Amino acid sequence: MALGSFILLLSLLGVLGLGDPGPLEDVVIDRYYIPKICLREVQMGDFIRYHYNGTFKDGKKFDSSYDRGATVAGVVGVGRLITGMDRGLQGMCVNERRHLIVPPHLGYGSIGVAGLIPPDATLYFDVVMLDIWNKNDKLQITTLSKPEHCNRTVENSDFVRYHYNGTLLDGTPFDSSYSKDSTYDTYVGTGWLIKGMDQGLLGMCAGEKRSIIIPPFLAYGEKGYGTTIPPQASLVFSVLLVDFHNPKDGVFLEHLEVPASCKRRAVTGDFVRYHYNGTLMDGTLFDSSYSRNHTYNTYIGKGYIIPGMDQGLQGVCIGERRRVVIPPHLAYGENGAGDKIPGSAVLIFDVHVIDFHNPADPVEMETVYRPEGCNVTTRNRDFVRYHYNCSLLDGTKLFSSHDYGSPQEVTLGTNKVIEGLNRGLLDMCAGERRVLIIPPHLGHGESGARGVPGSAVLRFEVELISMEEGVPEGYLFIWHGDPPENLYEQMDLNKDGQIPADEFSTFILTQVAEGKGRLMPSSDPDKVIADMFKNQDRNQDGKITAEELKLKSDEDQEKIHEEL
Repeated sequence: MALGSFILLLSLLGVLGLGDPGPLEDVVIDRYYIPKICLREVQMGDFIRYHYNGTFKDGKKFDSSYDRGATVAGVVGVGRLITGMDRGLQGMCVNERRHLIVPPHLGYGSIGVAGLIPPDATLYFDVVMLDIWNKNDKLQITTLSKPEHCNRTVENSDFVRYHYNGTLLDGTPFDSSYSKDSTYDTYVGTGWLIKGMDQGLLGMCAGEKRSIIIPPFLAYGEKGYGTTIPPQASLVFSVLLVDFHNPKDGVFLEHLEVPASCKRRAVTGDFVRYHYNGTLMDGTLFDSSYSRNHTYNTYIGKGYIIPGMDQGLQGVCIGERRRVVIPPHLAYGENGAGDKIPGSAVLIFDVHVIDFHNPADPVEMETVYRPEGCNVTTRNRDFVRYHYNCSLLDGTKLFSSHDYGSPQEVTLGTNKVIEGLNRGLLDMCAGERRVLIIPPHLGHGESGARGVPGSAVLRFEVELISMEEGVPEGYLFIWHGDPPENLYEQMDLNKDGQIPADEFSTFILTQVAEGKGRLMPSSDPDKVIADMFKNQDRNQDGKITAEELKLKSDEDQEKIHEEL
């Protein structure tokens, strides 16, 4: 290059008016624009594409590739170009611009070109180099960025989705997926892409960025493509691989966190409540249950959700965190869903299982402590006092009797508590402690309750504080033996032929105190007695007459006769 610069300097000195040194012996080269980055220089045997304007010394144009609207393509140093052009193009970079002065003996000599170039003409060329390649070239791949974690790379027969910017070697853009606002989706290694792109995508990770330089013989070759890619053009693609899969892929599971204790795993037919974040393979979030502050609730294995999620939730534990990677043929396929899930998209769900149950599940009971010598246990209609802590299976606290400073009180079997809790309190001894797992169909159902999500499985820690034997359904008071024969006369304490409320209350409380009968257990016995009096005072005049007073057993018998 030092010799060339010397020749250039001497030639220019002659041209610039320091006297006519006589005929030029070699090409005069003026490299008036040299790009800062020059990855490659033209060498003998290289294929090149370039534009030029050709003029005589007086500036008259004799030829121009620009006027023809097409670049010139050829091979350097094999005699296909005039000798002066062969020499003048040596060492050029892509996008370099040169002025060349070609003496006649290195141009068209003493013959010229009839009607175009006179004999012994010195030729002036203004050249810009657009492309350089060689038949021995290989694909040039440069990794621009790559994810830290890459569990899998592209192989032949994989279906890929990628964005790209496509330019010629001189930087001229010819196509871009970004301008279409859509990825380019295709199979790799099946002939649907140019050979260079087929090769350039192999080994890529989802999220990886590459620069791929493709020589013409691995691109569109001598024919080019349309009006944007000229013949013999090297192509430069800047590629971002969005995602990929293989049609043979199944669901891929990654167990992020599995509870140490997992007594049961979900199976087909179970109803699962879970939170999730749904992303594409490039990390784009398309949906999240957290954003709605509500779990996604569904049956699994019954076709209510996409097949990949149906499979991906099989075998989960309560509390488990799992990543489910679903290929498009097990998700939303070629059409995608809405404006957030593109066609042929691989979906990634990060799932946290809150709870699950089966519609056939009973109440699960675990006895934590049972006193020795436990002979008397609770039955329906008994009045019980108990402490409890209620939570969801993920540990979220809902309610606790300890927050109120006193035990909960209820008569079992009267629909005053959820069915699952009622069942869990049966057959308990005073002082016994249990853990109850109550499925929603025995709890608050699909609708939930205040503070309780719909379809939630509940966990109760219960301790029975005390119990009182109950009375049969429909009774407020029962006799331990036969009632007195002259009940009305004994109840009429002052023998005035009528029984007011205070007299009725005194009599009943006396029977209870003497062990002759018992009231329906309640935290407010006076109210129970008041209800009894109201039932007997048929005309509601504030006193009971002999005609009004009837035993509950007699009333029931009368109803039977009436029905018969």
